[in-house]
Amino acid sequence: MALDEDDVREILRLIDESEGEELRVETHAFALTVIREAEPVQPVSEEGTRTIEAPILGTFYRAPAPGAAPFVDVGSRVEADTVVCLIEVMKMMNPIPAGVAGTIAQICVENAALVEYGAPLFRVAEDDA
Repeated sequence: MALDEDDVREILRLIDESEGEELRVETHAFALTVIREAEPVQPVSEEGTRTIEAPILGTFYRAPAPGAAPFVDVGSRVEADTVVCLIEVMKMMNPIPAGVAGTIAQICVENAALVEYGAPLFRVAEDDA
């Protein structure tokens, strides 16, 4: 039995609503295990900026829709919970938060590019403490 779009949406809903650290979904045809880790601290680069990295593999989008304004540009002020881009995986759009407060110093990826897990997306000049 193949998964249809509703099955995928239900699995993603279960993952999203789960508060546990690990979720297992198994059928006779496949098994899926998701393990949550604490939100990673953004690595500090030599220039005194932090790097926002891709948390998943997928297609990077700077704007919420074609023709719409990008979420952020160089010089944009962000907070830790500010959505900076979307990464599409299996036709599902995943909002990516900055994870750090500061100012966007560099955009490291072209719009609609495929990104791998851990790829640098943005560099953020952090606020002074």
